[in-house]
Amino acid sequence: MSSTIQRIVKRDGTVVAYDRDRIATAIFKAAAAVGGSDRAMADRLAQLVERKLEANFGAASTPSVEEIQDLVEETLIKDGHAKTARAYILYRHERQMERARRAYKFEATDNIPYKKIYEVLRWNMDHGCETVDGLNEIIAAGRLPQLIADCERRYDEEVQAGAQMFVERLPHVRVFFIAGPSSSSKTTTTIKVSEKLAEAGREFLALNIDHYFFDLEQHPKDEFGDYDYETPYALDLKLIDRHVAELLAGKSIKTPHYDFKTGKRQLEVYDMKLAKNQILLIDSLHGLYGEMTQSTPNDQKFKLYIETLGQVRNREGLFMRWADNRLLRRMIRDSWHRNLQPEQTLTHWHYVRRSELRNIIPFIGSVDYLVNSAMPFELPILKARLFKYFPPAMDKFRNDPKRQDAYVRAKRVYETLKDLTPVEDDGPVPKTSLLREFIGGSAYKY
Repeated sequence: MSSTIQRIVKRDGTVVAYDRDRIATAIFKAAAAVGGSDRAMADRLAQLVERKLEANFGAASTPSVEEIQDLVEETLIKDGHAKTARAYILYRHERQMERARRAYKFEATDNIPYKKIYEVLRWNMDHGCETVDGLNEIIAAGRLPQLIADCERRYDEEVQAGAQMFVERLPHVRVFFIAGPSSSSKTTTTIKVSEKLAEAGREFLALNIDHYFFDLEQHPKDEFGDYDYETPYALDLKLIDRHVAELLAGKSIKTPHYDFKTGKRQLEVYDMKLAKNQILLIDSLHGLYGEMTQSTPNDQKFKLYIETLGQVRNREGLFMRWADNRLLRRMIRDSWHRNLQPEQTLTHWHYVRRSELRNIIPFIGSVDYLVNSAMPFELPILKARLFKYFPPAMDKFRNDPKRQDAYVRAKRVYETLKDLTPVEDDGPVPKTSLLREFIGGSAYKY
């Protein structure tokens, strides 16, 4: 039975589509926290909340998130679910405190690049690709190749500007870090920065941090037996720190080799030495993490940060989350680089987000330059390859109390992409595009 309530008001005042399933999922999470596992009960309670909303506010009303949460608490208590109610109240309080801390933190450190986000949104609006419907119109009109060319030009110009800023700080600065969260396209950006530096007559030496992973068996596991690649402590930080310091001191080193398919590393494999006129180039998820290069003075480092700062809205007016954009990229790349199925990447993503929020994003205020790697044209191309995986994932994890993170994320991506026209043909995407890092067919060797 459909609800007469169609819209709700978020805490920031924006009006979005009402979704009873979000109420049921919140109740289910609270129940799971105290040992519950009955999704059907959560659905029934969500229906009770909905009926109370309609009775209290009237048909076609627009209640607020706070009003809905108040009714959830009341319904849980009156229906005899005291333990679940306490868990829900605690969760609600913790989220409130988290929002307060985050608001203060962003004000103090500007971890959210507001100016950059505004620039991205304006660029998208100027090119008619700030909405799903706008992208659909571009595809229908046969203008996607032009959008691809415009996106690539914009990205190349940003990389060029970052490289030029670094060159202006030579010769004192010796290390160029390219950092950012998973699947933000650090590797392609590293290659392109290398090209720009070479054009400026600067020699470089790249240190591949991926080879510094410990053996997989040394990584911690969670309750699902899943290994955590995302923590900086999965890397041999002490060895990286020592090798960087030795390279800058003019010494020769032997770097390790790591095989992602076997989960094993071999020490002292590749010979490396940094000449006096060379720049050390480091592409790393944790390039901003202090322990990685704590022996190197900060004034000898240049930090470029890259993120998918996409600004594309669905038909409900909700922007696609940056992390969801990167999830799609990684689902493809993991399938051929790490021998993982897309569903495995989806269920592993909680590790990715936890590590990003703890070990990457808090340091964004320390970077020297910021690059946006989101390409609006990539969304229809990624949809053609991945959309089929999300409905089965939603069905599989909907009733699993331990996989609600995967369920919520799968549903959110589904809702973002469902109205977008998929594009099978990736022919117009240049061989040097950062998207090729994920979908294959790149002119670069990764």
